Amino acid sequence: MSALVSRTLMTILVLTALAAPVSADGPADLIIKNALVLTMDASGTVHENGVVVVRGDTLAAVGDAGLLGRFQAESVIDAGGDIVMPGMINLHNHIPMVAFRGLGENGVENRLFKFFFPLEKQMLSRDLIRIASRHGAMEMALAGVTLVADMYYHEDEVARGVAEVGIRGVLGETVIGFPVVDAAEPWGGLAYAERFIEEWKGHPLITPAVAPHAPYTVPPEWLLRSKALAERQGVPLLLHMAEFAHERRLIKDGVGEFPEGKSVVRYLEDIGFLCDALLAAHVIYVDEEDMAILKRRGVGVSHNPKANSRGATGMSPAWEMFHQDLDIGLGTDGPMGSNQMDIVNVLSYAASVARLRGQDGTRFTPYEVVSMATMGGARALDMEDEIGSLEVGKKADIVMVETHTPNMQPLYDPYAALVFSAYPENVRTTIVNGEVVVQDRILRKVDLAAHELEWQALTKRVAEFAKSLE
Repeated sequence: MSALVSRTLMTILVLTALAAPVSADGPADLIIKNALVLTMDASGTVHENGVVVVRGDTLAAVGDAGLLGRFQAESVIDAGGDIVMPGMINLHNHIPMVAFRGLGENGVENRLFKFFFPLEKQMLSRDLIRIASRHGAMEMALAGVTLVADMYYHEDEVARGVAEVGIRGVLGETVIGFPVVDAAEPWGGLAYAERFIEEWKGHPLITPAVAPHAPYTVPPEWLLRSKALAERQGVPLLLHMAEFAHERRLIKDGVGEFPEGKSVVRYLEDIGFLCDALLAAHVIYVDEEDMAILKRRGVGVSHNPKANSRGATGMSPAWEMFHQDLDIGLGTDGPMGSNQMDIVNVLSYAASVARLRGQDGTRFTPYEVVSMATMGGARALDMEDEIGSLEVGKKADIVMVETHTPNMQPLYDPYAALVFSAYPENVRTTIVNGEVVVQDRILRKVDLAAHELEWQALTKRVAEFAKSLE
């Protein structure tokens, strides 16, 4: 690391004098040494010549180089001064859409109806969803995403693809009021969700969830049925919320009466839907009272600035929510919305959009943005006791970001480098639940040749059908 360390970073580095508490010394499964460890704990502790010790799926010790004399492991990774940090969390996605990425991009009027809906109707299948989910999970693992929250169909197939790659998934089966690929009857997704939960609950990587699509497509009765299932099973609840400026009219047109003068958040509060288990995506059109309600109810928020900018849906008051201590993290939305599914690219968008919206270049420090990508996402999912920071006893979800290529130099402030300089390709190693998923930019758990055969056959079929839509 450069000798010209900023005063801000020097202040943080003072904390390295006190290593984090450690578990019993002795054998371990993996040691990472010679690392610039950004723990993202409550104190913002940084270990400049840091060591991370993994035993099984858990962090056994996090501290300075003195730990090397207290733990032994056959597997040792020398970080060479690179950044070691908690895995990044993508709070909102529709992973299987990656099979359709890049179609209808050339100024097509009404792309949603001309391309996307016909593609879903004609092409979606269990095989497509499984193969595309594996492909998307590979892309995210290579970019340091260790957990993705997803809403789509056949989420059991999404689970298979995600688990095969080796990252975590909080996966919500969609509940919606018309026939879809995995439910011939309206609202059939709710029964599907219950079966999915029973099959996958307790998996070390997969957390099944219930995902009523949005308040403008799901009436109060089915929102509350979805909530009841989530509560009964003790699983998360996922929803698109306050995404559009005209969402109140959409609710009135789509599901019936909408009380005059109510906001979308107050409507959901009045019907008894808001709760701690809820993760709400987008949350653009909210006011101070709405934010206070969301905070009181413990609702998690996925801020998706890249997708919202690209779709011109609006600029979320994410900075205000962050500073009012809401549980807010970062997401990408589906790969037909933002195309890229990594969080590295979202970091700078989060800062830039907040600064543009407030006409204030001081909004969101780099540290705050990185905290949203890690602990913010964990809190939004009520998983902060398990993931989101490098602390003893938490799950070993770890990312190593190399710092020696030209775009990462000079490294005066590692948080600023992550937010404003890094590319996804700077991620070198990804570890999830104590297992190395990506090492030196190579996926470890996937048969790449077999995947490529399936992927090429799939995309050939999609391309042939897409020609009929041009």
